Amino acid sequence: MIKNIQKKFPNAIVECDWLHERIGDEEIRIYDCTTYLHYTDDHPLKPYDVESGFVNYKDAHIPNAAFLDLQGDLSEKNSPFSFTLPKLSVLAESFKRHGIGDPYNIILYSGNGMQWATRVWWMLYVLGYENVSVLNGGLDEWQRSRFPIESKIKKFERADFQIAIKPNVFVGKGEVLNAINDDSVRLLNALTEDLHVGHNPRYGRPGRIPNSLNIPFHDLIDVRTGKLRSLEEVMEIFKDKGITPELKILNYCGGGIAATLNAFFLLQIGFNKLQIYDNSMSEWAMDENLPIESG
Repeated sequence: MIKNIQKKFPNAIVECDWLHERIGDEEIRIYDCTTYLHYTDDHPLKPYDVESGFVNYKDAHIPNAAFLDLQGDLSEKNSPFSFTLPKLSVLAESFKRHGIGDPYNIILYSGNGMQWATRVWWMLYVLGYENVSVLNGGLDEWQRSRFPIESKIKKFERADFQIAIKPNVFVGKGEVLNAINDDSVRLLNALTEDLHVGHNPRYGRPGRIPNSLNIPFHDLIDVRTGKLRSLEEVMEIFKDKGITPELKILNYCGGGIAATLNAFFLLQIGFNKLQIYDNSMSEWAMDENLPIESG
């Protein structure tokens, strides 16, 4: 087992105990990012219905937490896909309006999986705002620890930050197509194995982008606790697949959400060349001009 990996961004993951001790700190702003997917069998153009977690947020959330509506406020409204990244200047303005900016340490959590928080983390990282942390285990771990919750709706005053865009992190189908036969790139699918091998046609044509490796995002989560697995465990998972730091890793999934969890871990353990295919299989599988493989 690889031991004692140093996090590239030591403050990017915080524990519930840490947050509980600082719950009244005025330089910490907490956001619930919960989003629900309800899978449908109607048509692959709409593989799932998206439900904001706001109703559940109103019932119970971490004290002083505001709510971020990923699809409603932080995704491109004119896209045929659910979570397309909007124009970055528009995205930055949305975050600022919600109170994200200097000097605040932004804490992100979800009530149904870490991937929603890591999606928003990457969106802020691309804009150059790095004082952002993901709460390990999210709301489930907070409640498991018997820490207090509240139902009062919180809204933060506007904040500001200097935009410093990191280009070519979120990419489109053109970059993915060019990567298929590029030996310096590994395509990494974060979807479940049944989708990867083509046993599930959720997104249209069943299968995967050719030459892809598969590490389902949930393999990086401790099934007992819902918390992130250790960096050492995760490094072994990537190493066993031949994923090494000198390679560029192009991460994808169904709609650009789960892929951010894999990419989040890769960044933490020292991978520098990382990309995320934003619309992922929601776009790829529906385009007959793009190659796909199964089996």
